[in-house]
Amino acid sequence: MEQTTFWWVLAGLTVAAELAVGSFYLLMLALGMAAAALAAHLGAALTAQVVVAAVVGGASVVLWRRWKLRQGAEPEAQSNPNVNLDIGGLVQVSAWQSDGRALVHYRGAQWSALLRPGALPEPGEHRVVEMLGSRLVLEKT
Repeated sequence: MEQTTFWWVLAGLTVAAELAVGSFYLLMLALGMAAAALAAHLGAALTAQVVVAAVVGGASVVLWRRWKLRQGAEPEAQSNPNVNLDIGGLVQVSAWQSDGRALVHYRGAQWSALLRPGALPEPGEHRVVEMLGSRLVLEKT
């Protein structure tokens, strides 16, 4: 088997493993293997191919990790607008009950709503900041 074929097959197997496991870092390592295949196409020695695979794969893993850390942790699913499209929705609260709950009309139905902890129960427009089961957690806009 030629060296270029070896690297391309190895890169393909790494991509298949990523699809099975779900670790994006395996794609970064596959990128290094693809770079090694390109180095083999250019006639580099086997040692140079291995170094290219290690440097490109390792550097891409480090860069991806730094980028992910800079992005910050995603919020929990119940308060993440990328997961729950109700986050950020606006509702009108006519009155709060003594236990801190309210019934609001939202998306054509009656919903039970809670006030975000520490907020004052005032009537008016509120924004959905979280979903707890089928209850809306609101804060004053």
